[in-house]
Amino acid sequence: MTLKNIINAFLCGTLLVGTATSCIDMDIAPKNLVTSDALLSNESGMDIYMARMYSLMPFEDFKYQSQWGLNYNGWINATGIEGTGEALNRDGICKAFTGEDNPFWDNAFTLLRDANFLIENLPQYRGNYAEIAYNHYLGEAYYVRATVFYAMARRFGGIPLVTRVIQYPAAEADLEVPRSSEEETWDQILADYDMAAELMMPQSPKSGYSNRWVALAYKSEAMLYAGCVAKYNETVSGRLTGLGAKTGVRVIGFDEGSWQAASKRYFTEAYKAASEIIQHGPYSLYKKKWEAGNPDAMTQNMIDMFSDLTSPENIQVKEYLYPTSTHAYDAYNAPYIFRSPLCSGTCPTADFVELFEGFDRYPDGTLKVTTGDSPTQGEYIMYDNAGDFYKNAEPRLRAYSIFPDDMFKNRKIEIRTGIYTGSVPVKPLFSDYSYNARNTKYQHLDAYTSTPQRLYLASTTGNDNKPVVLPDGSEMRAAGENGPFFSNGEGCLTGIYGRKWLNPDPAFTAREGNSAQPFILFRYGEVLLNAAEAAVELSLAGGTSPDGTDMLQTATKAINDIRERAGASLLKSSLTASDDSRDIVRKERRKEMAFENKTKWDLRRWRVNHYEGRDGFWGEKRDKNLYSNNQQYAFRGVYPFYCAENGKYFFDVRFQLVADKTFNYSAIDYYFEIPGGEVAKSMYIDQQPNR
Repeated sequence: MTLKNIINAFLCGTLLVGTATSCIDMDIAPKNLVTSDALLSNESGMDIYMARMYSLMPFEDFKYQSQWGLNYNGWINATGIEGTGEALNRDGICKAFTGEDNPFWDNAFTLLRDANFLIENLPQYRGNYAEIAYNHYLGEAYYVRATVFYAMARRFGGIPLVTRVIQYPAAEADLEVPRSSEEETWDQILADYDMAAELMMPQSPKSGYSNRWVALAYKSEAMLYAGCVAKYNETVSGRLTGLGAKTGVRVIGFDEGSWQAASKRYFTEAYKAASEIIQHGPYSLYKKKWEAGNPDAMTQNMIDMFSDLTSPENIQVKEYLYPTSTHAYDAYNAPYIFRSPLCSGTCPTADFVELFEGFDRYPDGTLKVTTGDSPTQGEYIMYDNAGDFYKNAEPRLRAYSIFPDDMFKNRKIEIRTGIYTGSVPVKPLFSDYSYNARNTKYQHLDAYTSTPQRLYLASTTGNDNKPVVLPDGSEMRAAGENGPFFSNGEGCLTGIYGRKWLNPDPAFTAREGNSAQPFILFRYGEVLLNAAEAAVELSLAGGTSPDGTDMLQTATKAINDIRERAGASLLKSSLTASDDSRDIVRKERRKEMAFENKTKWDLRRWRVNHYEGRDGFWGEKRDKNLYSNNQQYAFRGVYPFYCAENGKYFFDVRFQLVADKTFNYSAIDYYFEIPGGEVAKSMYIDQQPNR
């Protein structure tokens, strides 16, 4: 289902759902006042009504940037840069996801009024529609309301559950709705998604509409979030819960006596929804170009799946159409050689690469770049070509990333940090690779600053990137044409570029307002992951299957199906009701859903972003002190160097070379602050009890 924007009367644009790609005809006579009768009494009016609601939906695609919030413009948009460890960016938007400059509050209540108005008033026009169409329109309203409540709940916890149209003017007591408890909020979300799934058609009736499977998909995600909050708030020191000062309502967290039952109930509903899609839905994993035993085909298959609107994996897609409705993701995220006007916004980290198969490791699991048992021991391992370090990388990772010497848009992407002219073998450049030593950079090394100079770097792409004379008399510029450059944040910050979502067409020119790739808001791969996680969590809680399926068998098959498509090794044994199996599912989700605006929410619901819980940050056990120190944490790049003496490359894994970013996150940040103005003017709206 693709989402088409039919809201604007003078733009035949794109936003939301459906199976067709044509635009709705919006050439209608202007009116000073559009009545409810004109909108609700016929299908053309309903198209306009639906378009208005969908234009304000809290969808996080190319027009969303977490730091700004839902501004619907996508200015310098990048993905995976919210302190998730997926990627780094040079700008101020690269920061931990602790709030949004534009809180999703006012627009939320505008949308809620539209949804409630439709629920309350459409029955007057029931006779104007076939029964199936009438039910679908009501289902759309419940789906919109549930999705708005869900977007608010995962930001704020308990929210004002406005389930009726508030008439103006009215008595003050009727105008305000206090925050409900967090448990009541998630229960309302569950009820609304269930109602939407019951009423909506199994196929979208036209472009711009949702369907039953969309509602079930979001239900599975929302209930997984609710179950985790109920369970893992208890793992935060002192229990993460509290009462509103104005109402005494438990606006964040769950009561000590109810959290276990609530968590089990939500995990049950998450599994039930995902399982229904798996058993009866029309979706499957995208494998059009997949070939068993062919890593290159597996990589290309996963590259193609994010732009193929006919993919059987797509559940909900936001579609763009050049030139009427576009975005600028390529302009902000393409490699430096395609700079227009910015670039390099999404640079995957070494920490992210370490999630994937295909690399040699030190005993602690980190990427092995020397012959010793740690990065300070032995000598650097040499490679004939800059891309050889990644030659055995998991195909899924290759599909998501651009590595040194990879081809992109018919250009070899030259990524090189510097040239080493000293003798071989080359010993480690640093004696300390710990978090506390992260501020010592390559340009501080004696090999760079002393005479004779043995390490050549470039601070920028200009004259500073001078040619170095090699032993055979040829010349090579110190840094690659894409960097990294030690004082230019628009080079390749980490030695790797993000590939996912970029337009690979060589004829395409990256510039603002020139991109029209679709954004997949929800896909079948996530449904499989939701089913797997809910199955393990429900089994851990002692729950039973709500639909008679073998939950752990379903979970194991889901993970293996995803791994097979990704070119990763399959599980050697079935998943069990254990924390180890839970972590296997979490790690797989970390890998599969990267750069899709999902991970920042997963880290929040797992409650693993604050220091005490950060051992589970990667979906596996890692020493959190390798990359963090109390509240702060940081990420590393994989930096390639050319060795002039032997004509080979070596790699160094080090904290971010330029535009150094550290992230801060504490338990208070799992709930965003309620907008201060709303609290100040209200007799009922409480600020978070931990603020």
